[in-house]
Formats: sequence, structure tokens, C-alpha cells
Amino acid sequence: MSRPVLLGGRQAPITTTFTSWLSLTWLPVMVMLVAIAIESTHAFSSDHTSGWLRSLYQAIAGQVSDTRWLEIHHYIRKTGHFTGYGLLGLAWLRAWLLFWLIPMKHRSEGVWRGYAMVMAVACTTLVASLDELHQSFMADRTGVVSDVWLDTTGAVCLILLSFLIGRLLRPANE
Repeated sequence: MSRPVLLGGRQAPITTTFTSWLSLTWLPVMVMLVAIAIESTHAFSSDHTSGWLRSLYQAIAGQVSDTRWLEIHHYIRKTGHFTGYGLLGLAWLRAWLLFWLIPMKHRSEGVWRGYAMVMAVACTTLVASLDELHQSFMADRTGVVSDVWLDTTGAVCLILLSFLIGRLLRPANE
């Protein structure tokens, strides 16, 4: 049986040692989790990001009123949620695909990929839920369920996009 095909038609790598497999498989997830943990602190509350994001935005797009800035800042932050958790979802997807590469070799590729996609979304939702729970205990942060939905939607969208890109890039004879 040949090795499963990953995004872009490349075959999944075969690692030589447990530690290289572990680091190659889970390191991107760990990096993303650390990034989310840092962004969940006081330093990245809305009050703290408004100043430097406004300066950056106005350097690119020009001056905006205070009222308009509040709306723009809100959308920048929500876009960050969607994108950041979308990338976390992709990291989870990659890790689960590699993790189940050998144990799932007896299953069809669709089942193997399906399990990985479901686990990636579930893990992203769990992290988003724990992040919002953590933020609900901080005075300058808010923990809201709508952000969990937004985060999960970001993961689902990027995971599905990666699946579609993979299907488009797969050679026609497969």
C-alpha cells in the first residue's frame, strides 16, 4: 500500500525516530497554542491593541474618526480570531493526519482524512472554549460564546479550503 497523499499531491513523510516524528508532528500545534496563550493575556486586550493597531492602520489607510476606529478595531480583532484559529485548525489537521498515518493505513484514505478533519475541528473548538473561559476571569477581557463559534468557523473554513486545494492539486490519475 502506498503512503497517503498530503496537500499538493506530496506523499506523507516517513520519519526515522520517535523524537523526530513527535517534533515534526506536534510542534506546529504547540507553537500555535503558545501564540494563542500569549494573545489571551492582558497585553492583547482590546484596550492595549487599539493604540498600536490604530497607528498602523492610519499609516496605511489614513486618518479615521474615533467612532469609525471602534468599528474597524472590532473587525480587525474578529478577523484575527478567525485567521488565528483557522491556522490552529490547519496545524491540528496536519498533526492528526501524520499521527494516524500508520494506524489508519488499513482504512480508506477518505476515512483517515475524515477522522483527522473531525479531530482538528474538535481540538480547535476545545482550545477556543478554554481560551474564552480563561478570558472570562480577566477584568480587561471578555469570554463570549460567539468568539468560540467564530474561532471554530475559521478552523472549518481553512480545513475545508485545504481539502479543496488538495483535491484540485491532486494528479488526475488518482
